[in-house]
Amino acid sequence: MSNFDNNLVMDWNDAIEDDGQQFILLEEGDYNFVVRDFERGRFPGSAKLPACNKATLTLEVDTREGSAFVKCDLILCRTLEFRISDFFRCIGLKKHGERLVMDWNKVPGAQGRAHFKPRPYTNRDGEQKMANDVDRFLDYDPAFFPKQKTPAWVSDAEKAPQQSWSQDTF
Repeated sequence: MSNFDNNLVMDWNDAIEDDGQQFILLEEGDYNFVVRDFERGRFPGSAKLPACNKATLTLEVDTREGSAFVKCDLILCRTLEFRISDFFRCIGLKKHGERLVMDWNKVPGAQGRAHFKPRPYTNRDGEQKMANDVDRFLDYDPAFFPKQKTPAWVSDAEKAPQQSWSQDTF
């Protein structure tokens, strides 16, 4: 039995329309982002770090040209604990010096702010390319995140504050 959703499978005569996403290279700077995806994985180890768990985040940054999607790995190793702390402070779930048990269920949909920097790399064909990289996460500041507007589908009755009645009212 397959683990794949039947909606993923295409027939030979199906109509297609998805052109994929255009790659948007961010200029170096500070940008707000939303965590669109979080995946658990394994880091295979290196000369400096042991094999260990890793969290792969997909961050979405809105720009005038459209949405830029940036992949970012958080390697769960004590040597890089500061980077994980930076991330959880960035999305407002941790404060400086605070001990925190990481709640990964709160990560998808979280908003944060980071300093992004383009990074050069060489692809498999030997071509020089550029990628978006998170240079550093910035501490959460609510001033950078405007209050959410009430969605149009919410009725006026739901928007109105709930009146609490006490016996003194009668």
